[in-house]
Amino acid sequence: MSPASAVAVAAIFVWLGMVIAISFLEAPLKFRAPGITLQLGLGIGRLVFRALNGCELALAVALVVALVISSPGAAVWAASVVAIAMLLAQVLLVRPRLSKRSDAVLAGEEGPRSRAHYVYVGLEIVKVVGLLVAGVVLLAA
Repeated sequence: MSPASAVAVAAIFVWLGMVIAISFLEAPLKFRAPGITLQLGLGIGRLVFRALNGCELALAVALVVALVISSPGAAVWAASVVAIAMLLAQVLLVRPRLSKRSDAVLAGEEGPRSRAHYVYVGLEIVKVVGLLVAGVVLLAA
């Protein structure tokens, strides 16, 4: 395995681990912690996901650079592009809607729950699959 391929594998699996740990463990569990109100949970979540998305964007850039250098093949590229596209959709399309809703809740407003959260989770699942496929195919090459 070339050094660039090793960097790509590392970026993929660090990114995958971060998403699984935060999106599928931390996010749902924080609302079950004693004393955590909806407002506190939303405030924490906004900070955590802003940081996660920033790290994800940095890892996506590192991944693309490593893939350009290592030229791994179409399957790795396709799976990586899927993951990156899901991240961009989350950051550019879904997070603004989630922020608008959390702003309203933090301001004390009530209303129907946002469906944007389900869209975010769906994109997160597709992103995880893309990362997993890219990493496994790259390791098998």
